[in-house]
Amino acid sequence: MGGMAKKKHEKGAGSTPATVQLEKAGVPFKTYEYAHSNDHMDDGYGVEAATKLGFDEHQVFKTLMADTGSERVVGVVPVSGHMDLKALAAAVGAKKASMADPKVAMRESGYVVGGISPLGQKTRHKTVLDESALQFDQILVSGGKRGLSVGVNPQDLLKVLNAVAAPIGTW
Repeated sequence: MGGMAKKKHEKGAGSTPATVQLEKAGVPFKTYEYAHSNDHMDDGYGVEAATKLGFDEHQVFKTLMADTGSERVVGVVPVSGHMDLKALAAAVGAKKASMADPKVAMRESGYVVGGISPLGQKTRHKTVLDESALQFDQILVSGGKRGLSVGVNPQDLLKVLNAVAAPIGTW
């Protein structure tokens, strides 16, 4: 019976490694689910989340993985903009960064592209949050699968991920 209860918990209420990490850290968060469809793919997954959940695109963040040559780093930027790779590299003390291969991003994060969360990744990476996040009490990031977002205070997110805030978003 014990084994079954455990399984049920893992699958329960859209629990993902991302929500598990937040729960373990004792950080308050809200989950937002929406019906993911392929209609919005030109705009990207994050724009779809913002539109369907009724949030400002500056308040919904996407998680991107970059490669500095020596390591992979994670950048979290508003879905309304792009990630400045030079700024990301500077924030982690690297000379340059390029976008990581999607296969590598999926393998190291443990998530599918479009559902990559900065939380609960298989391999821990240095993480940089765009400093525009700090103006909000709550930002939305992927909850670890397409169609699931988690709302969390940006300061809490920085703490849980041991991340830094830097100007890495461009518009």
